[in-house]
Amino acid sequence: MMTSESYYRHIKVEEVSIACSDGVSLGGHVWHGEGPGPHGCVIINNATGVLAKYYHRYARFLAERGFDVLTYDYRGIGASRPANLAGCKFRWRDWGALDFEAAIHFMRRRFPGTPIKVVGHSVGGYLPGLAASAAQLDRMLTVGAQYAWFGDYARNHRVTMFLKWHVIMPLLTAIVGYFPGKRLGWLEDLPAGVAYEWSFRRPRFEVAYDVTERSEVLSRIGSVTAPILALSMSDDEFGTPEAIGRTLSYYTNAKRTIVCLNPKDVGQEKVGHFNLFHDSHSSGFWLDTLVWLRGGVNPWPNKIARFLQENP
Repeated sequence: MMTSESYYRHIKVEEVSIACSDGVSLGGHVWHGEGPGPHGCVIINNATGVLAKYYHRYARFLAERGFDVLTYDYRGIGASRPANLAGCKFRWRDWGALDFEAAIHFMRRRFPGTPIKVVGHSVGGYLPGLAASAAQLDRMLTVGAQYAWFGDYARNHRVTMFLKWHVIMPLLTAIVGYFPGKRLGWLEDLPAGVAYEWSFRRPRFEVAYDVTERSEVLSRIGSVTAPILALSMSDDEFGTPEAIGRTLSYYTNAKRTIVCLNPKDVGQEKVGHFNLFHDSHSSGFWLDTLVWLRGGVNPWPNKIARFLQENP
């Protein structure tokens, strides 16, 4: 583990290297908690193709309120990108089974005995259940969490999104050797294995695994007992209530609650899939998340979606 220290305003920030069990190293930062607390550790899991630095403002916000926070890039992305992206064999599933697993061990060593909470955005809310140590988690907050089956995309965007992510993305990936998303303005570049797993996702995620592996991966996700508060925005074209319910249906031993907000609930005209981690929400939505992360209380009790209640 290699670290370097700096200060972001008054928050101590360490640049760290996280060692995975297969020898891959991930780049990340630890944001040391100040102020009231401590309230535990938080691991922030990114959306697909989004750099960890996008979540740095939210990490600083949490650190200022007593949490020790880890932000990191998955293998193949940002600070964890290899010199030859086309030559790597990284897969989407590796981000959970190897990268998030390494993040848990890293925080366990750095802050022994401290409860670990997760804030997972998009696929970052699906990945925790793939880690062997997922049963050690204390609490989860997910935002638009889903694993990108196109049948759950918002109906008014479904055809366009299908063409973009399930036709154009795999074709370009086959030509280039990785998905050149940055050149297109479609998120960051992605390893081929990640792009293909997204493009060819089916309604049941475990069918992407070999038959001999399916029971183990289902057992892992079923081992999670941490309560989960899952947020859906009404204008999120990816994280619809159906998509979130599909993902949460695998967490059979966790108490699961879906909350569906509309943009006006957070003082915006539009939010979509990404906007909630912009610092314009620091005096509203971000403060609400503290209620859950600190005490496990749903700050939106009048916004519970019926979908999960009808489809437990």
